[in-house]
Amino acid sequence: MSEEWFDVVDEQDHVVGRETRREVHRRKLLHRAVHVLVFNRAGEVFLQKRSMKKDSAPGAWDSSASGHLDSGEAYDACAPRELREELGVEAVAPLEPLFKLPASEETAAEFVWIYRTHHEGPFTLHPDEIERGAWFTPAQVDAAIRERPAELARSFRHVWSECRRRGLV
Repeated sequence: MSEEWFDVVDEQDHVVGRETRREVHRRKLLHRAVHVLVFNRAGEVFLQKRSMKKDSAPGAWDSSASGHLDSGEAYDACAPRELREELGVEAVAPLEPLFKLPASEETAAEFVWIYRTHHEGPFTLHPDEIERGAWFTPAQVDAAIRERPAELARSFRHVWSECRRRGLV
């Protein structure tokens, strides 16, 4: 597998260089990512349990789909790509951009755009990325964050808390 290349960005999310995934993470350089939250008609959110093969947050529950932007890729192109790669589905409607989070410790030095879409499944989960997935009510996610925060990826907890604070879920 060839090395992934990411754009390195400054504090205003302007591209200032390009570096390998390994170097970006090792040096904690600012870079870009997306999180996609998939909801069904019942108002439940689909969460993925990350594969134990993942280099960060292995085995933790995370957003429906998420990932880094490739070098030169736009946020709006990355979100549907991650949905296809991780869940095996095309968005049935354009993804709804909700808001952008600044790079921080909670986001692992990533500027993150959060998107929402609706889909009923079924999903074809990427086995190298995802151990399994399940639907959760917003109240169940809230309870898990309160009672078992270590079971959820840190960045997802931050994304979810911001969604709740903004009244989006």
